[in-house]
Amino acid sequence: MTDFSALGLSAIMLKSLDRLNFADPTPIQAAAIPAALAGKDVLGTAQTGTGKTAAFGLPLVEHIAANPRENTALVITPTRELATQVQKAIESFIDRKQKIRTALIIGGEPYFKQLRALALNPAIIIGTPGRLNDHLAEDKLDLSSISYLVLDETDRMLDMGFSVQIDKLLEAMPKARQTMLFSATLPSKIEKLAKTYLTDPERISVGQQSQPAKDVKQETQFLAQSEKFEALLEIFRQQEGSAVVFVRTKYGTERLAKNLAKNGVLAEALHGDLRQRKRDNVIRAFRSKKFRVLVATDVAARGLDIPHIELVVNHDLPQVAEDYVHRIGRTARAGASGLAISFVSPAEKNLWSAITRMLNPKGKKDAEESGPVETKPARKRRGKPWDPTKSDKSKKPSKKKRQKQAEGGDDKPRAKNRARNLNKDKGKPGWAGKSDASASEKPKKPGKRRFGDTPKKRFEK
Repeated sequence: MTDFSALGLSAIMLKSLDRLNFADPTPIQAAAIPAALAGKDVLGTAQTGTGKTAAFGLPLVEHIAANPRENTALVITPTRELATQVQKAIESFIDRKQKIRTALIIGGEPYFKQLRALALNPAIIIGTPGRLNDHLAEDKLDLSSISYLVLDETDRMLDMGFSVQIDKLLEAMPKARQTMLFSATLPSKIEKLAKTYLTDPERISVGQQSQPAKDVKQETQFLAQSEKFEALLEIFRQQEGSAVVFVRTKYGTERLAKNLAKNGVLAEALHGDLRQRKRDNVIRAFRSKKFRVLVATDVAARGLDIPHIELVVNHDLPQVAEDYVHRIGRTARAGASGLAISFVSPAEKNLWSAITRMLNPKGKKDAEESGPVETKPARKRRGKPWDPTKSDKSKKPSKKKRQKQAEGGDDKPRAKNRARNLNKDKGKPGWAGKSDASASEKPKKPGKRRFGDTPKKRFEK
């Protein structure tokens, strides 16, 4: 197997990798690093958790270290968590002797802190599209000297609606630059973006697109929405280790985390409405194993790289099928093994069908070759468990009802009831009221006109 010394990295970088206990490069690193060191543009696709950060981070630091006064780099990521993680990874690659400054430009943090960091002329800027555009619009961010650009998780940025912001940032940069674009998937909109902003890129693809890592064991439980919480508690009784539970809404994360804590499971919520300091504190505490379960929205589906996560539970299925791969990719990081369990309620059967088609686009043959997803019933309950593979057919009428339909006797009970109501009305005074059946037999007499029934007339003086 190729080691890092054969990829063309400098001695200082190899020393940093030894300090970080980096043994052998992953396939995406072995393919992307030599091309990036040669100065080529790179268009890379790989499964989540395969080491893309080091694939662009190592040659980025080498590029800046060659001429730190003139070379500058920009890394654009979709989320704050991913930007923070990328900054920490890049700073870990930098040797103490290399005086290379970095700046983190993300939302949720005070402007003055970021303005102070930009005033120090950092060589490497890592940020999210929205906040970078804010500084660019106020002329506080100068991108005219960017020589190295990285677009990380580009498919996610486009899904989040950042295409306009990305275009503005790229238009403010010089065309003579080196660009590396990484994405877990390669839809047509990313190919169009690559043709516009990349120059003769080196195409690198590792693994199948939209496919989870092989070390993730997948299980599915078909149950009702009301049964999900009890099934979740049963999983935590059987499984050990840290876990991430994905919920659709921000309010749902807070409610589920409180309910888990009431039942003896230490849990914290993570969603987009939390302040950046609170989000950082939650992730830091989870990384330090101060609590066991992180209940999060899709804000944690990408950029959360915590090695001790052993379990991922999809309490609610994602609205976008591709996010399923990124969610379960939070476990089985860096060659480890993990377990992913998905709850599927009857209301989510269409979402599950879309995920199944994405995982097995060619049908049953590929599913048999790659191995089916293990399916387990949630728990014993009355009646037959819901099975999405069977069509929803209405129940057949009973034998007695079928006989009545054949004899044409379905209307007999209605006729008997009508006759019985007519007999009841005999001898009743007019003020006693009539039954519905008798009322339908005799027409009602028109009542007297009351004041206000006729339209008002205009009188001339």
